[in-house]
Amino acid sequence: MTYCVGVLLDSGLVLASDSRTNAGVDQIGTFRKMTVYERPGDRVIVLLSSGNLAVTQAVASLLEQKVKENLDNLWTVPSLYQAASLIGETLREVLNRDGPHLKQHHIDGSAGFILGGQINGEKHRLFNIYTEGNFIEATPDTPFFQNGELKYGKPILDRVITSRTALTEAAKCVLVSFDSTMRSNISVGLPVDLLCYERDSLKVGLHRRFTDKDPYFDLIRQQWQEGLRRVLGELPDPSWEG
Repeated sequence: MTYCVGVLLDSGLVLASDSRTNAGVDQIGTFRKMTVYERPGDRVIVLLSSGNLAVTQAVASLLEQKVKENLDNLWTVPSLYQAASLIGETLREVLNRDGPHLKQHHIDGSAGFILGGQINGEKHRLFNIYTEGNFIEATPDTPFFQNGELKYGKPILDRVITSRTALTEAAKCVLVSFDSTMRSNISVGLPVDLLCYERDSLKVGLHRRFTDKDPYFDLIRQQWQEGLRRVLGELPDPSWEG
């Protein structure tokens, strides 16, 4: 399992992914699930993957193969919409090839992607690409997407994130969302890759990996926990009378 978050803001994008893969309680692996395509001044494309690792790695390999064969690829598509279409088509290609064999062995081959970024000449955009290869785009009414183990980290995002949230505030909120998820589910874990993209910059801004015992992540975790307990203690006691 994994956890990925993409946030669309007026000021830019925040994208984050964990790196844990779990094939059983005694077999845990670490794989980076964030891929960045950057050509400063032209495009920044960030791809977050979740689901069956073999499927998502096959999609990534096929995307690279398209570059080598001079086919339509993420370095040449003129829009993020066409990038999302390309990824969806590539995902269907992999599942059409491998899906029947996975199903025969009762293996879940589902996979998904969050795609965010900006290509010169258009606005910054965010897409959620499903296993079937179709996708939806984020809007001011729905400014964030999650993939993977989403339920534990969603409440904080729902309460804080709007399209007007500042990049730094959204980044803190996303890190708290990851901490809440890891607190309740061992299938999500550090390292966490976090990227902040400033609108119209056409270059990667903050891009950092938070590993185990990272001082800042530990501080966020500690202060959030202490803050929750403090606020809970300040709430009025329930009234037992109607």
